[in-house]
Amino acid sequence: MKSSRIFKNGEDIIRNGKTPEIRKAREDLLSILSHAIEKVDPYTVTSSYLDKIDLSIYDNIYLLAFGKASVRMAEAVCDRVKIREGVVITNENKMVRSGNVSTYLCDHPIPTSRNITATERALSMLRHCKEKDLLLVLISGGGSALLCKPRIPLHDMQVLFDLILKSGADIMEFNTIRKHLSYVKGGQLAKLVKCDILSCIISDVVGDPIEFIASGPTAPDSTTFEDAKRILDKYLLWDKIPASARDVIEKGLRGEIPETPKPGDEVFERVRNVIIANNKLACEGARMRAEEMGYGARIISTSLTGEAREVGRYLVKEALKKLGDGEVMISGGETTVTVKGNGKGGRNQEMVLGCIEVSSTNLVFSSMATDGIDGNSPSAGALIDGFSLKRSQEMGLNFREYLDNNDSYGFFSKLGDALMTGSTGTNVMDIQVILRYRAT
Repeated sequence: MKSSRIFKNGEDIIRNGKTPEIRKAREDLLSILSHAIEKVDPYTVTSSYLDKIDLSIYDNIYLLAFGKASVRMAEAVCDRVKIREGVVITNENKMVRSGNVSTYLCDHPIPTSRNITATERALSMLRHCKEKDLLLVLISGGGSALLCKPRIPLHDMQVLFDLILKSGADIMEFNTIRKHLSYVKGGQLAKLVKCDILSCIISDVVGDPIEFIASGPTAPDSTTFEDAKRILDKYLLWDKIPASARDVIEKGLRGEIPETPKPGDEVFERVRNVIIANNKLACEGARMRAEEMGYGARIISTSLTGEAREVGRYLVKEALKKLGDGEVMISGGETTVTVKGNGKGGRNQEMVLGCIEVSSTNLVFSSMATDGIDGNSPSAGALIDGFSLKRSQEMGLNFREYLDNNDSYGFFSKLGDALMTGSTGTNVMDIQVILRYRAT
């Protein structure tokens, strides 16, 4: 498989290697990453699951799909199942090829009126579901923003989301707040229908907790209004968020707004939530490809969290201690970035840039977002080798200045080592690969 299969600039990245050995290592690393993404292809994993189950017992099947992988997941369903009516909410400019399914192009990560309109259309469809029908829900990363029916005005929600995204809060903390400002998140979607629900989920959350993936619209919610308030206090946001958000949370604390449905609620007796792809599956795809090419490969974690640049330094130090020549170390998860500058970038590029001066001459290191979009940049991630720091210095680039301004994309776009894939159509968080090639 050519390394440029998913990387639009793959050949350029390979040519940036100073020696034939480094160019070969770069090519191999891109191939490993490509196989990781292919392993979690939404169409493939959805098809594989549907082929194992029998849905013939239901009178009608309704489809609701939302998230970055919703189009490909829905296409797999429509190729195998007769759908009475369906709604697909996506941030990709692609349509599902089915006359009974409506596709809505919406916005991510900050919702707009398009998201609310699409969600209201989905809720209207749910009213048609009868007791002997099935609601087939397809959930993937980005679903929290795309399925959107807030209890506060749209502008206030946009302000709130922007504050949280820049605060350093992790996805579970973010989604705890979103659940309690929504009419559909935190199991509330499940309460709106009287039929069975089957949710097929591509996980984009560390540890695959169903209640936090896309804010768990069909899952019991263990969090409370009190938790939401505590998180906002933790990041010093309570006095900064819009008054409407404070009002909802305060009403929830007083019991004036019902809590989200909790574990044990009878509504979940007719709900089945199934993880069909996750970060572990992507990492397994990377490991398998590395071993096919003759490398010794190990997965050290699929649940990395923490400040991106610190995690990057930890990974490189681990590789320097534990990796032998011809070995590969694979990891995954989702780190965070506390934004202090105004540059372009994301957690993957920041992770790689943060360890550029501790990399070894025979290490090649990359981190990428499996959805192809890293932060507020057009890049999926970045790649470095032991000569990247010297190359950047020769080009007059001061990596510390770029780090301080959270402008990792600015750095790697000039260096020529930003990974450009465009949207991959899937999302299982991030993956890191460190390859130690045999130096000659």
